[in-house]
Parts: sequence; C-alpha cells; structure tokens
Amino acid sequence: MKKPKILVTRKWPEKVETKLSESYDVTFNNNDIALNTNDFCEALKKYDAILPTVTDKMPKKIFEVANIRTQILGNYGVGYAHIDISTAKSLGITVTNTPDVLSDCTADITLTLMLMAARRAGEGEREVRASKWEGWRPTHLVGTKLTGKTLGIIGFGRIGQEVAKRAHHGFGMKILVQNRSSIDPSILSQTNAVQINKIDDLLPDIDFLSLHCPGGEENRDLIGSAELQLMKKEAILINTARGEVVNDPALIYALKNNIINAAGLDVYNEEPNLNKEYLDCPNAILLPHLGSATNETREAMGFRVIKNLNEFFSGKVPEDKVS
Repeated sequence: MKKPKILVTRKWPEKVETKLSESYDVTFNNNDIALNTNDFCEALKKYDAILPTVTDKMPKKIFEVANIRTQILGNYGVGYAHIDISTAKSLGITVTNTPDVLSDCTADITLTLMLMAARRAGEGEREVRASKWEGWRPTHLVGTKLTGKTLGIIGFGRIGQEVAKRAHHGFGMKILVQNRSSIDPSILSQTNAVQINKIDDLLPDIDFLSLHCPGGEENRDLIGSAELQLMKKEAILINTARGEVVNDPALIYALKNNIINAAGLDVYNEEPNLNKEYLDCPNAILLPHLGSATNETREAMGFRVIKNLNEFFSGKVPEDKVS
C-alpha cells in the first residue's frame, strides 16, 4: 500500500524524523525556514498530511485553493490559534495537537521567568558581561523574593496546575486562579488554590501574575492598560501563553512608568518580530519561546504527532483531535 505523503514544515528532532520516515513518504524542510502563504497553498494540493508548528500561519485564505489533498494537520504543539480551525473543519480536514507532554517544561520556564524577573537576573547578567560590575554592595540590584508571595494564574489547565504545584509546594506561595470554567475542588485543593470569578477581582491581590490561557482572537489584549492599572506597583507579569494575550504598548508603558515592577516574557505578538520597545525595558526578561525547549519534550511532542497520524491513517479518531 502506498505510504501517505507528509510535509514537515520545520526541522524536528532527529529521532522523531527518523521514526516518521519509517511509516510515511516524508518531505522535510531541511533549511528550517518558515513557509510562506504560497508554500502552504501548494502543499495543501500535494500532501496527505501537513505537520505545522506555532510559527506557521494558516489563515482562511490559504485554504481557498482547488483540489485540496490534505486530510490532516498534525500540529506540533498545544496551541493551534495559528490555524483557521473552522475553515479546516468545513473542508473535512482533521486538526490535532500535542497536549500533556510539554506541561512540565513550560511550567519550569514559567518559574525561571518568575525568578529572573524577581531577582533582576537579566540586569545582573548583562552587567557582568559588560564588565560593569563594581562588586557586592548592600543596595545593588535588590529584587524581591517568591517565598510566601501570592501568585495569580489565569488559565488553570495542565500547565497552570503544574505552575501552581511548583510555586505552592516549592516556594510556599498562595495561589489564586481565574479560569473560564469552574475548577474541580479536588484539583484546587492540591495547592490550596482559590478560584476567583473575574480577572479584575484577581489582579489587585497578587504579587505575580502568570498567564496560561489560550491565544487567538478570543483572548487578544486580555491584559491591557486597565488590567495593569489594577495590579500592585510591586507586581510582576509572566507570559508563557501566547503573545496576543498581552497588549504590547500597554505593557511597555507600564514597565517604563513603574505601573508594575517587571515582566518575564517567552512569547510575543508576530514572533519573532517582537515590539522593539521591549529592548528599552531593563525590567523585562525576554526569552525566545523556550517553553518546551528540552530534548525530552521536543521529542515527545513529535512522537505524539506520529501517534495521531498513525491513528488517523488507520481509520481511527486521533486521541488529540481538536477539529
């Protein structure tokens, strides 16, 4: 039987690419340069499956081509706001994602950003590298501690829950959460978390705010000027969700005008073209979307995509089908 034709849009871990090649007729993007709109239009006519990543924009217009061959989009990642899901569904194209496998590592990078922002690690590291460190002194780069502080979490799914565990059990932090649906009390009890119904009621009482809600238009600019004004001046914002969840001009203004203390960002609007004004904010920790960037997780993500493909092409409904 002829193997399904598969397009992998970016470079994947070697072990995963090898495994994928065993079962499928695979075309790899060996130069690892993001595909453009025309590339995707052509790919939809040529391949049985396309395996995109968060960097691959797949809006409605790319699906407006004749003779679409693609039957499944096996997304390499949890978030899929970069894909026009409703259009794909209307064309009978299945979309899958890779939940579960990156929760731990994304939670780890969240705590990394919290610690770096709280302890002004970015400023300190830049000072040492620039040979400007003048030695220890009592008032030098004084930050704040995590221990015993209050952490607000918006979006209490798998990743948000893992963040809460690390913060509560590791640093004794009090956990307040806001979620679009009611959370099982047994889950809240694991970290003594308290669910708050409205974001505006959450923000004034927290020392740290960590975002773990979905991206897309539904949550665009969820945190803007009004929300930042509700936060303490000492508060620190962390975003490892999606760039569009935060209004960039509002956050930049808040950072430059002491409306909040600091921010730690791993995601941005229009990646990799982040708003350059962030570079003028010494109180912003800026990471290049490293949330899932460990060997273990990136391989697990790829194997999860393969599992979904195997299920789909064997006539089953993939476990991770989102559309």
